[in-house]
Amino acid sequence: MFEDKTLICRNCGAEFVFTAGEQEFYAEKGFENEPKMCKDCRRKKKEEGKQFYTAVCAACGGEAKVPFKPHDDRPVYCSDCFAKMKKEEEA
Repeated sequence: MFEDKTLICRNCGAEFVFTAGEQEFYAEKGFENEPKMCKDCRRKKKEEGKQFYTAVCAACGGEAKVPFKPHDDRPVYCSDCFAKMKKEEEA
C-alpha cells in the first residue's frame, strides 16, 4: 500500500506531497523514479520548452499560433476553426 510522501523540489526547494494516488499511477505506468520537481516547476518547465509558430488560417484567413512548424503542403487552422471542424466531424 502507498502512503503520501513529502519531497523537496530540486528546482525551487519547496516541499510538495507525492500522494499515494500519484505513486500508484507511477507504479501502474512502470515509472521507477519519484518526481524531482513540484507541480508548479514542472508546469513552468513544460511551458518554457514550447515554441509556437504563426501561420494564416486556411479557413478564415486569420492568425493561427501553432506548436509545430507549418508546411505549405498542409492547411493550418486557428483554434476557433479547428474546434468548429472537430464539432462537424463528431456530428
